[in-house]
Amino acid sequence: MHRRSFLKATGAATLGAAALPFLRALPAAAAGEDTVVMVIGQTINSLDLHRTGTNRPSYQIAVNAYDRLVGFGVKTLADGSLSYDYATIVPEVAESWSFSDDGLTITFKLRPEGRFQDGSPITAQDVKWSYDRAVTVGGFPSTQMRAGGLEKPEQFEAVDALTFRVTLLRPSKLSLPDMAVPVPFILNSKLALANATEADPWALDSVHKNTIGSGPCKVTRWDPGQQLVYERNDGWTSGPLPALKRVIVREVPSPATRRALIERGDVQMSFDIPNKDARELEGTAGLTVNTTPVENAIYILGTNLNFEPFKDKRVRQAVAWSVPYADVFQTAAYGRGVPMHGGPSFTPESIAWPQPFPYATDLDRAKALLEEAGYRDGFEVPFFIDLSQSDWMEPAALLIQENLAKIGVKAPLEKIPGANWRTASLVEKRLPLHLETFGGWLNYPCYYFYWAYLEGNLFNSANYRNEEIEAMVPVALHLPVDDPEYIRMCKRMIEIAWDEVPRIALWQPAVNAAYRDMSGYEYWFHRQPAIRGWTRA
Repeated sequence: MHRRSFLKATGAATLGAAALPFLRALPAAAAGEDTVVMVIGQTINSLDLHRTGTNRPSYQIAVNAYDRLVGFGVKTLADGSLSYDYATIVPEVAESWSFSDDGLTITFKLRPEGRFQDGSPITAQDVKWSYDRAVTVGGFPSTQMRAGGLEKPEQFEAVDALTFRVTLLRPSKLSLPDMAVPVPFILNSKLALANATEADPWALDSVHKNTIGSGPCKVTRWDPGQQLVYERNDGWTSGPLPALKRVIVREVPSPATRRALIERGDVQMSFDIPNKDARELEGTAGLTVNTTPVENAIYILGTNLNFEPFKDKRVRQAVAWSVPYADVFQTAAYGRGVPMHGGPSFTPESIAWPQPFPYATDLDRAKALLEEAGYRDGFEVPFFIDLSQSDWMEPAALLIQENLAKIGVKAPLEKIPGANWRTASLVEKRLPLHLETFGGWLNYPCYYFYWAYLEGNLFNSANYRNEEIEAMVPVALHLPVDDPEYIRMCKRMIEIAWDEVPRIALWQPAVNAAYRDMSGYEYWFHRQPAIRGWTRA
């Protein structure tokens, strides 16, 4: 599916009683032409991306309230819509940078006018402390930094107040782009250290509840599970001052309520709307719906190898042959995105990623594989979904559950609240059968495999390990894309993933945003709203 923007007509909708408190508070807050009210369906569970268990909706804080040394540019696509531009690196806190001849040293010159939101200067020592934090706290942030070869504090040097130097362990195509993703955000180290303790040297408890950055916005209110308020940082020094003074983010779990609010014009933005609503809202005047397939992303069915039957790849393959892919794509995705089933061969012809897996619906083949693996009478496995992603997970799970029953596998559904999902699925990795999604921020197949197939890495929710992949990925990450060895390795990784299938591909997802009376919406790889360019119509 290509990116599409659709003008929508104003629709009449009736809101349920549950929305009334929301609406009573809304008009005053949304009255000004310098304010946008946005509704989202998921919960922001932290203001600090570096904190263990911080979920994807919370990534927007790092994007909107903090700067990085560098960022990605923005481009206009053929249809007039806006997207991040992976090919263009632009200054943020740094005003310039240079590589040494051997590619092992990057030297950044900081903007002399750079200021944090409290007015204090941004120094190279703040950058070093922030990078030290990102590589030291462990978990997701440190793994992300390691993808770009940023692994230990000794690599980072504050040469003087405005000069920051990074020494790489090896030249890598990922190093500079990795500095533009949300993780290496720059914190006010002086404020952080004032709130640090011996038990919490990186001030994780304090930054969890307060923003201490230099980004275009600052968070002035956060009521977990209800709302978050961004106020413009009038002292922002890393780009043009945003047009909006305020963006109010309201958490509205009900998709029907969110749809009614945007249709009625009670809010200006409904972000990440369900595929069903995106399709049905096409054609409504005054409303724009933007749909963008997510690069390097797949919605998957995960088979956790800690569950005994899934240790046998024949059982995993049986599950893969049982999935009703076409019905899932039409019912759960509403045909939006790109199907990831029915590939022509188990041997990839290219390193394009994602590309369709070579599985289709074949119940006889699934039954034969189960019998061969010693499970002729099937087995029972709990099937987990995320309540905050129920718009796609529940219909997909019900269809998959129905077909699993046909091959003798009982899979009772269990639902986990969204605020707890990331910990259960990705941190603890304790869900035997589950739906999951991962979208690689850096658009390379080796980067996807780094996160989703290496043992212990966050998005390897299947607890999968393959010795060839363990050996190839760390090398492939840093090779040039035209290196024949890089191409060979990526093809082999894809071949293994298709054969051993710990992650069963369903479809490449799309991000849908519906908005009215505003402009400047941009699609970003992190699948969160970047609000600095928004304006009211």
